[in-house]
Amino acid sequence: MAIIHHTTLAPTKMELLSGWLPTRPWYLGAAGAAEPVKVGGFRLDDPDGEVGIEFMVVTDEAVTYHVPLTYRGTPLDGADDALVGTTEHGVLGKRWVYDGTRDPVLVGQLVALIQGGAAPQAQSETDTPDPTVLVQAASPAVLVPAGFTAADGQDGTFLRIEAGTAGELALNVARVLRDDAAQVPAEHGYVTAPWRHLDGATTRSVFATATLR
Repeated sequence: MAIIHHTTLAPTKMELLSGWLPTRPWYLGAAGAAEPVKVGGFRLDDPDGEVGIEFMVVTDEAVTYHVPLTYRGTPLDGADDALVGTTEHGVLGKRWVYDGTRDPVLVGQLVALIQGGAAPQAQSETDTPDPTVLVQAASPAVLVPAGFTAADGQDGTFLRIEAGTAGELALNVARVLRDDAAQVPAEHGYVTAPWRHLDGATTRSVFATATLR
């Protein structure tokens, strides 16, 4: 169970993302620093209780992005190119913040979520399930990831999950969010969740889809 500390971060998450977002191939804003505003998201628990896992939603220049992040107390080996930045947490000390699509802990828990084996948690409350996150399982079988590769495109991040003799799970992690939750093919596993427009209206989008191969 992740414990949510209501404390300070220096720099803040939005400050970290302001420099990182424009470097992404799926970012649609102008060059230079972004000015993201948090408009939604949810969390998953790390079974080992070591890594923070957050699926954040931010809006910048009228475009809304899905930004999976992980928070670690020590650097992730071999993941320098996935580092969003470091921040000083008021309780936990220095934290390394990573693009979660490159972190095996987040990827493993996303696989568990999309197979019905993990429970989405509220973004800002400890030990509080988030019933607004909806999941259609990709497969009745529980696959244990044996490895994965990640590649960014203009709209999202494609994850190829190796599952040994059970086959392969392909995950498409949406990055640019749209009001498209009703358009997911029924045969696909998927995750949808709500987020808020800057005017206060709420919409629901597809965060990830999965296909078992």
